Amino acid sequence: MFGIGVPELILILVVGLIVFGPGKLPEIARSVGKGVREFKKATNAFSQVLNAPLETPVQQQSTQPAQPSQPVQQQTAQAAQTAAPQSAAATPDITPEAGPAPQPVQPAYTAPTQESVRQQIAEQAKKTEA
Repeated sequence: MFGIGVPELILILVVGLIVFGPGKLPEIARSVGKGVREFKKATNAFSQVLNAPLETPVQQQSTQPAQPSQPVQQQTAQAAQTAAPQSAAATPDITPEAGPAPQPVQPAYTAPTQESVRQQIAEQAKKTEA
């Protein structure tokens, strides 16, 4: 392990026995053993967290009815008719019964940019001045 053989280990135990005495040596050994066990548990937990796969967020289903109301269908049809002449070849056929388009899933965390940090600092400075 660390290049410590049996003679070195006996020498360390004898020095420990002389320094700490026979009453304290078992207590010290117990506390060292507990510390090593806790360290191993923490290391295992940390490695499990690192090796765990990332969970994908579950998309919430909309609570809207399956068939939209009549005025919404008329508005959608009118919007499709006005948009169709402009880009008929570029867009696929959109039907009002298709329902709402799925929303893209946003990441759980976005890193702050330099500009957003500058804005936060400026806002805090304004608050402290006032």
